[in-house]
Amino acid sequence: MTILDALPFGTGVAFAALIGLVPGSFIATLVLRWPAGRSVLGRSQCDGCGRPLGALDLVPLLSALAWRGRCRTCNAPIDPFHWRVELGSALIGAAALALMPGTAGWLWALFGWLLLPLALLDARHFWLPDRLSVLLALVGLLLAGPMLGTPLLDRWIGALAGGLVLALIAWAYRRARGAEGMGGGDPKLVAAIGAWLGWQALPLMLLLASLGGIVWALAAQRKGDQPLGEQRVPFGVFACTAAFATVPLWPLLSARQ
Repeated sequence: MTILDALPFGTGVAFAALIGLVPGSFIATLVLRWPAGRSVLGRSQCDGCGRPLGALDLVPLLSALAWRGRCRTCNAPIDPFHWRVELGSALIGAAALALMPGTAGWLWALFGWLLLPLALLDARHFWLPDRLSVLLALVGLLLAGPMLGTPLLDRWIGALAGGLVLALIAWAYRRARGAEGMGGGDPKLVAAIGAWLGWQALPLMLLLASLGGIVWALAAQRKGDQPLGEQRVPFGVFACTAAFATVPLWPLLSARQ
């Protein structure tokens, strides 16, 4: 038994939520700065007056509440994306420890925190950076075993199978339609997810992700934006969401077999 397993239930949930605020703050900064070519590690400053932000301005969630989402110097509004991502990251930690206490829950929370920037970047920019997918894969191969009790070999197979299946689907679509139907980052993301889930749970994840993408495309078509065949679907968003949801669902489904 580790110290994480020994934490009382309520303490673990609250602690995971508090811990989640920290990666949430960094993830929000990364998603806003990286696509614009700005340094992710540079000191934060107000977009209105350019004042470097101090410690009082950077406390996750609390600073936004205290200053009502505005710069305390020039009163310019601060992008609410920051506190929304911080809150989402906190909820990932709280949900993981509430549904799966102990070491497995902490690994599930880590999985969610690593998936979050990929989902946000794909939603906002249709971009799945290779560096984030590689990081997700490496952490999964090194640490993810206790999350679902999946041996390292099964996670290696999951990574290889996930990447190959998506690459084959992309190749087949390109051959049949003469156009790209999937971004190059999608197979790498699914391979990284397979390094966490293993090959057994991968079909469930792909099914959930595909259903999510289909529902999103049909909803977008009803709005009259573009014909269904021309819709750009941020598959990474649905893959990340489905991967996080698969963690508690797979043990329930596999136990009934």
